[in-house]
Amino acid sequence: MARIGIIFGGRSGEHEVSLMSAASVIEAMTGKKFEIVKIGITKNGEWRLYEGPVEEIESGGWEEKASPLNPGSLREVIDFAFPVLHGPFGEDGTIQGLFEILGIPYAGCGVLASSVAMDKLTAKEVFTNKGLPVCSYMAIMSDELFGDKARLTTKIEREFSAKYPLFVKPSNMGSSVGVSKVGSRIDLALALLEAAKHDSRLIVEEGIDARELEIAVLGNKELVTGTVGEIVTEAEFYDYNSKYIDENKTRIIVPANVSPDLADQLKEIALDAFRAIDCAGFARVDFLVEKGTERIYLSEINTIPGFTRFSMFPRLWNGAGFSYSELLERIVDLGYERHNAKNRRQATLI
Repeated sequence: MARIGIIFGGRSGEHEVSLMSAASVIEAMTGKKFEIVKIGITKNGEWRLYEGPVEEIESGGWEEKASPLNPGSLREVIDFAFPVLHGPFGEDGTIQGLFEILGIPYAGCGVLASSVAMDKLTAKEVFTNKGLPVCSYMAIMSDELFGDKARLTTKIEREFSAKYPLFVKPSNMGSSVGVSKVGSRIDLALALLEAAKHDSRLIVEEGIDARELEIAVLGNKELVTGTVGEIVTEAEFYDYNSKYIDENKTRIIVPANVSPDLADQLKEIALDAFRAIDCAGFARVDFLVEKGTERIYLSEINTIPGFTRFSMFPRLWNGAGFSYSELLERIVDLGYERHNAKNRRQATLI
């Protein structure tokens, strides 16, 4: 029986989100054809082996009951790694690099796709180069905030023809952490400072009156897409609070009410984007579709999307006929498939 290491927690601002996702994954995979090994990473970056009840993970109580674990000894503990880590140090290629060094097969995208997808500026540059539709954006370095702020905000307003609202985001962060919707110059200056708390590279995007639609992709060489889902929120935008705290303000609609033609366009772009950054295994591709015109804008790719039973990603597959447990098993199969294919390629070159 394969020992599947579910790795959760982490050093990012999305630590608590990871705990919620991991608890759901562990519950769904326990008692199946795998031996589940629970591995937590504290906010300080300490690795720990946890053997207690899954209920203690989401609450954070697992830390006191877990024992220290040297990550260099992972191969002695697990056969396969399933990282359920959101944000930096988990979704950005760093932990994927560790698995590659140790020769451990793992779920999801590799180092390149993970790092590119995590960095919004880099991803947009790749998408633009591939001719994929993205909204207007501007890169800002946090060092610029130490200079003439009035001059900086004027430069940004000139870039967007002084048209508000705008969105300000840290380039390398997820779950809408550090993201602000701004409607004035004063708000813009404050939003830049907030985003700079999370990254040295910031991104400013035009605000679009749009529907938020999402597509799930599964596969390595042979790719399939789930059904189309939609996020509808009463908040100013789909921020961290509306995602994980006050979920009553948000509705997830699966399937979304879209025309077959629009659904086909979204799925085609999703697959193109998945291939453009060399994704593997699974990912969720997010879109903005402008109201009135149905103009499509590729927003971002999430290589480790939310994994609670109620998150968008598993719902998209449920709408396509995959149960939650079947989805997780398929992700493990794809991880082994990618690992074995890579080993075969390397063997032929020796």
